[in-house]
Amino acid sequence: MERVFVPLAEGFEEIEAITIIDVLRRAGVEVITAGVDKKEIKGAHGIIVTADRNLEEIHGYDFTGIVLPGGMPGAANLRDNDKILEIIKDINEESGLVAALCAAPIVLEEAGVLKDKRATSFPDFDKEMPSCNYQAEKIVQDGNIITSRGPGLALEFAIYLVEYLVSSSEAASLKEAMLANF
Repeated sequence: MERVFVPLAEGFEEIEAITIIDVLRRAGVEVITAGVDKKEIKGAHGIIVTADRNLEEIHGYDFTGIVLPGGMPGAANLRDNDKILEIIKDINEESGLVAALCAAPIVLEEAGVLKDKRATSFPDFDKEMPSCNYQAEKIVQDGNIITSRGPGLALEFAIYLVEYLVSSSEAASLKEAMLANF
């Protein structure tokens, strides 16, 4: 079974984080959340989410993937955390899923996994991702690295991750059951 880590840092984008967690869990993916500084994390719009664990309890080798929600200052807080960067590197070295949405691809840049890879982000964050081959597309996949642009794409991005992690039939079933129209 796929096991994915979703880190939450103060200022995360709630729509992105909750949508990713919810959709992946609906698809049968084991999703573990962890708060960067504590278990109760306040999102960019004041919504407090209780994470499953604290970051100290997380090890990259325990997961087949990592998905980073964006939001500011959430993405900057992830980028500035050495343990998050190490987990990204560990998962990437094993060719596990490394995915980020909105502003969060800047974290992948900091971890050094975007060099010469195609990637996207929320508009204007391309300036903070100089090592990649930037694409202004909704969702960009380059091998095991999947990036997307923003909150309005959270559901489409999450369904895309289901297709990558589980199957295209599971993604299609979820899309139909959720009345997604994309």
